[in-house]
Amino acid sequence: MKVTNQEYSQMTDKTSPNSPKVKNLIMAFLVGGLICTIGQAIQNLWILAGLPEQEAKMAVSCTLIFLSAAFTGLGLYDKLAKHAGAGTLVPITGFANAIVSPAIEFKSEGYITGLGAKMFVVAGPVLVFGISASVVYGVILYICNLF
Repeated sequence: MKVTNQEYSQMTDKTSPNSPKVKNLIMAFLVGGLICTIGQAIQNLWILAGLPEQEAKMAVSCTLIFLSAAFTGLGLYDKLAKHAGAGTLVPITGFANAIVSPAIEFKSEGYITGLGAKMFVVAGPVLVFGISASVVYGVILYICNLF
């Protein structure tokens, strides 16, 4: 039996559940905003602890990365992401989750061939693109400043 693209599309539309788009949008907004609010609260705490504002901002990044990695290791981040969806992709926490998740999944294969080799499976392309783009942009900016 040969199925055309249109027939296949109709079959998948009929059997696929509808996505609750409005609910997903609201949850992503609320959870993403909550993560950012928690980041601001952590920054305020670091400033109250006596860190200058610039150093407090760096401490917030480290704290959010640590918390995200710890929550991923405990299995809490995935439970949150199940309900919050894209709201958990706030760049720094989502990136930490993307690094830790494959590391946990492949640790049974050993520290070198499992954890070390698979840690950057998801995040590796992001790092390569980010570093490459920053080099290209830096060279363009340097050339523009020469004139």
